[in-house]
Amino acid sequence: MIRLSIIFLGVSLMAGCSETPETAEPQKLEIQTVAYPETHKNHIVDTYFETDVADPYRWLEDDRSDETAAWVSAQNEVTFDYLKEISYRESLQDRLESMWNYEKETAPFREGDYLYFYRNNGLQNQYVVYRQSDDGTEEVFLDPNGFSEDGTTSLADLSFSKDGSLAAFAISEGGSDWRKIVVIDVESGEVLEPELVDVKFSGISWYGNEGFYYSRYEKPEGSELSAKVDQHLLYYHRVGTPQADDQLVFGGAEEEKRRYVFGGVTEDDRYLIVVGAQSTSGNDLFIRDLSLADGELVQVVSGFESDVNVIDSEGSTLYAITNKNAPNQRLVKFDARSPTDWEEVIPERPEVLSVTTGGGYFFAHYMVDATSKVIQFERSGKEVRRLALPDVGTADLMNTKSNEATLYYTFTNYRLPSTIYAVDMVTGVSKVHRTSQANFASDQYESKQVFYTSKDGTQVPMIISYKKGLELNGKNPTILYGYGGFNISLTPQFSIVNAVWMQAGGVYAVPNLRGGGEYGKQWHLAGTLMNKQNVFDDFIAAGEYLIREGYTSSDYLAVRGGSNGGLLVGAVMTQRPDLMKVALPAVGVLDMLRYHTFTAGAGWAYDYGTAEQSEEMFEYLFGYSPVHNVKDGVSYPATLITTADHDDRVVPAHSFKFAAELQAKTAGPAPTLIRIDTKAGHGAGTPVSMLIEQYSDVLSFTLHNMGIEQLPQVLPVES
Repeated sequence: MIRLSIIFLGVSLMAGCSETPETAEPQKLEIQTVAYPETHKNHIVDTYFETDVADPYRWLEDDRSDETAAWVSAQNEVTFDYLKEISYRESLQDRLESMWNYEKETAPFREGDYLYFYRNNGLQNQYVVYRQSDDGTEEVFLDPNGFSEDGTTSLADLSFSKDGSLAAFAISEGGSDWRKIVVIDVESGEVLEPELVDVKFSGISWYGNEGFYYSRYEKPEGSELSAKVDQHLLYYHRVGTPQADDQLVFGGAEEEKRRYVFGGVTEDDRYLIVVGAQSTSGNDLFIRDLSLADGELVQVVSGFESDVNVIDSEGSTLYAITNKNAPNQRLVKFDARSPTDWEEVIPERPEVLSVTTGGGYFFAHYMVDATSKVIQFERSGKEVRRLALPDVGTADLMNTKSNEATLYYTFTNYRLPSTIYAVDMVTGVSKVHRTSQANFASDQYESKQVFYTSKDGTQVPMIISYKKGLELNGKNPTILYGYGGFNISLTPQFSIVNAVWMQAGGVYAVPNLRGGGEYGKQWHLAGTLMNKQNVFDDFIAAGEYLIREGYTSSDYLAVRGGSNGGLLVGAVMTQRPDLMKVALPAVGVLDMLRYHTFTAGAGWAYDYGTAEQSEEMFEYLFGYSPVHNVKDGVSYPATLITTADHDDRVVPAHSFKFAAELQAKTAGPAPTLIRIDTKAGHGAGTPVSMLIEQYSDVLSFTLHNMGIEQLPQVLPVES
């Protein structure tokens, strides 16, 4: 199955904390005087359509320079000196570690003679891959914790040959998007050849047991962090041959240039599917019949005007999910010999559709106000049954091979830890495969979905989660978390950190902002380009709703988001600094005039536009770009910016420049700090030990700047 799921990580940064203080008003905060490191300015001015724009901190874009390294070190020293003075910082870290320390497991999947799954014994930095034979015997198959001494090298992908005898896995070092691929014999664990390098934004799709397709860019000159990458290349690697001999399949010719290219083989090994894209939305589609010695790539879709992804095949019939003429998506089929003649299998409905395959069936996942409904269909499109889900929340279904009888899915929401279910695909009978070991009393908490009115009258859903019996007195520490972009949907997910927050009396609120995918393509487009302000307005209105309804007040409100959500926080805190007490932008896109000049940033232009494309677009971006909208003499909320030195998705220069602007211009006493992780990236693969340290610092900073000077006590673990 091939899916175009790129390339913009919505970092899931759930916040959590300790018990609400008994005082009726926020404690008077004893101001910690912060002496910021000196950040010198250079005289650099860019001209956009006759408008001069100063960029005094551009030198911080050079991530390889000694000067930038010294600045990073100095900023971290100031930040950690500040954090260590917070009396309950270590208590929060202990609490997080205690709650984190339980065995976690993923849904299993079958390859060859084994059932594979991922498991973490509690505090392991990386999940370990296990396998189970038919007699129930378990053994470790692959342990990424041995990839590096400090746990910062992670397993990024794992793919098996058709008979399960060989495996290829990708590793990420220090959180980088650049990967290396290692090929091993499944039984012996022997590494069969030198690792493949320069792999980025790639799947690993096997053709039989001979080799696999993967994607790469040419190695950039200079810094891998900030170098721009534009031409993606699809290669076929035959096991046992040098990477230099790999066959270039797509992307070499001028007419084939795409920013993103992915290749995959259908389950029956008959067709190669190639997906190409210039941005994060819209793709073209090619197919090749691998049963023909001289089979050529045949273009099925062109123009990048819609998303079309092949998900299954049967003989010469290919099944694809698409939003072409269906903003909420539909399932179609076509014959490879006449690929432009499409027949509808599952038509569009009012709810957004995604489809999972298994056992000769289609499982249609419908998103209903950001929660799951699942219906099983025959290949003909005939409805079989609706799966009975255990609650309102998120069902994550595993794709399953056509000869399998059991479908596994994981169910969760903001108060229910993940439980794995096994469904007999013939009878529809569902049973619990594995319950969560989290020590959290879910029945003591509740989630409430509300619909509030945004600035232009649009109704926006939000799920608010908290401990039962919450008093709506405006004094509850609250985290408002958002994303709002790239067609990404925020659906209910359990988080250990969020559980700690609620366990201690905190409120956690997640609005489903425009720009996301919760209501299909139109909802996405309503938060892109010159509609981007809708996203910020939706978030501001969410905060105002929480205050108006008594959940919290500006003295107790923190706003948080990562990646595109970091842009959200940066824009909202510069537009409405009075709304919140604390701002927590993480790995954010914060310089909207230059984001597209770094790494794969140009691929985000579908959502953002670029400053060069028109004067109107420049003025719009300039009007909300966080780096360019920090004003002298404004009292900004207490701000802790978080980023990482190996983030080659959203380069840390965004955060560096935003911190420098805030430190130079803010008028109030609230601190502006930046916390820069080393040997870490955009979020994926971050070691557990590093996550616990980061969250304890973020939460300590948040509570301290809400005026909470001491915690009543660390709550005992619930049973």
